[in-house]
Amino acid sequence: MKTIAVIGAGLGGLSAAARLARAGFEVHVFEKNTFAGGKASELYEQGFRFDTGPSLLTMPYVLENLFEECNENISDYLSMNKLEIICRYFYNDNTIINAYSDVQRFGEEISEKSVDDDEALNDFFNYSKTIYELTADLFLFNPPLNYKTFLNTKALRTLFNINKIDSFRTVHKAVSSYFKDKKLVQLFDRYATYNGSNPFKAPATLNIIPYVEYFPGAFLPEGGIYSITKALVKLCENAGVHFHYNSEVEQILLNNKNAMGLKVNGDSIFFDKIISNTDVNLTFQKLLNGINTSESKRYRKLKPSLSGVVFYWAINRKYEMLETHNIIFSENYKKEFYELTKLNVIPDEPTIYIYISSKINPNDAPADKENWFVMINAPYDNGQDWEKEIAGVRKRVINKINNRLGIKIEDDLLFERIMTPKILDLKTAAYRGSIYGISSDSKTSAFLRQQNKSKCIKNLYFCGGSAHPGGGIPLVILSGKIVSDIIKDEYQK
Repeated sequence: MKTIAVIGAGLGGLSAAARLARAGFEVHVFEKNTFAGGKASELYEQGFRFDTGPSLLTMPYVLENLFEECNENISDYLSMNKLEIICRYFYNDNTIINAYSDVQRFGEEISEKSVDDDEALNDFFNYSKTIYELTADLFLFNPPLNYKTFLNTKALRTLFNINKIDSFRTVHKAVSSYFKDKKLVQLFDRYATYNGSNPFKAPATLNIIPYVEYFPGAFLPEGGIYSITKALVKLCENAGVHFHYNSEVEQILLNNKNAMGLKVNGDSIFFDKIISNTDVNLTFQKLLNGINTSESKRYRKLKPSLSGVVFYWAINRKYEMLETHNIIFSENYKKEFYELTKLNVIPDEPTIYIYISSKINPNDAPADKENWFVMINAPYDNGQDWEKEIAGVRKRVINKINNRLGIKIEDDLLFERIMTPKILDLKTAAYRGSIYGISSDSKTSAFLRQQNKSKCIKNLYFCGGSAHPGGGIPLVILSGKIVSDIIKDEYQK
């Protein structure tokens, strides 16, 4: 039986492990922590439970497909709740827009509260759908630089309609061509941040993201996002995957640029294939001892994506004016991203995201209380004094929440925990705290992202948020699928 090692028990690694174990491989997952999940973990304290990272599930069919491939029924592992309101948006002029998952109702909402109407919304979604139909098979479900990917009619259709994927405009410019109201432009510009990008720089191809959020909708499982991690661990265990917790991989063992095993806790263990589900830069610089290959040298030059600062707040009451997902926008979005990406500082007035899973899952907080996940975008770690940064931004975040909602949140704050880019790096091996690997602020970013099979080191593969096709739950699960398909194809030849 061929043996495979997976470095890291993040969702991408779990996706690959389950599929390969079901295909008959002996799979071992090595995780430095005592728990699985990577960024998709949880914090539990004093009766409050917080998802520590991802907070929303889109493209549920990707997750369903994983269970189907493993001959399992997802309903035996997970129960999904479709959100009626995907997000509630708060603006500085006190406008509140509810982004209903029902697109017709969402259209009525924007017709009532903006100068745009449902026709503009439908036109935008049709445009977004076109990008999805032209790019999904080529850039999401397959490795884009693999010759097999191009040998099908879908790929040829994309090549003949390359202008329709809108890679030469920015997200902001394209969105502005569909909506007159600055509030809606800001609302749809925000989707670029789903992979850590700047809407004023990132290619408009990223306007695919709103389409996959509204069709078929946004979901939150019972038990929160971490229930997905637990379901995938159970799926892996049922498939025969071997888990090794408290087992930090120190080195990938090479023989003439052939990956042949791992050094774990001082022991050398040999495998036929190695899958790195940890950050690509960490893999090259630490696990491969700073190896100089064309891949590693190229990757070192690429700019990391945005990071974030998260405040986990235990709140001593319920706030009915808030939904499960909420955004309090900044006044000047362009200035905010200039400060983030050019000055590499936390913005003076950041946009604030508030996720309250206890709205859907009451067990996530004690009775009549709420668990607030409060996040702002932040630059990647570049040696900043985060303690000093946090002290200042915390005051600004609290003041902005109080002013916009007309409350005094600090009076209801029972306790807080904080995640900074540096802490994220230490806990999840996210290089310099970058959440999504490299920045996607260029027209060629889809091709610059690390491919799932190493070109320079035989028997080494990559999955997870820093590898193709990118960050976010469905994409990292797809990265695991792509890796498993590549390995299975190699053994079938």
